[in-house]
Amino acid sequence: QVQLVESGGGLVQAGGSLRLSCAASGRTLSSYTMGWFRQTPGKEREFVAAISRDGGRYYADFVKGRFTISRDNAKNAVYLQMNSLKPEDTAVYYCAARAGIMIFRSPTEYDNWGQGTQVTVSS
Repeated sequence: QVQLVESGGGLVQAGGSLRLSCAASGRTLSSYTMGWFRQTPGKEREFVAAISRDGGRYYADFVKGRFTISRDNAKNAVYLQMNSLKPEDTAVYYCAARAGIMIFRSPTEYDNWGQGTQVTVSS
């Protein structure tokens, strides 16, 4: 099992930026595909972005051109740079990990989750 801890959330005005971090312990992330998901009250957790262990990236359509996922295996961490934030980006953001190289959009494919970090975008 790998333990994940997110940080970097907060309150930002529309058009602003935030950088989320996900720090891992217990296992090295180099063999994991990493994903970011988000969830708002009453809604299902939705896919935001993922990066495979060989660096391949995949994004949800609603964040393309605004968000960038990256990883630093030496620091055992994954990041989500969020630019041009919109009020509809307000959610709890979760980091997730799954062993293997394949990228999946479904949260059920990920075995390890962080506790989440709140992102609030004001209009």
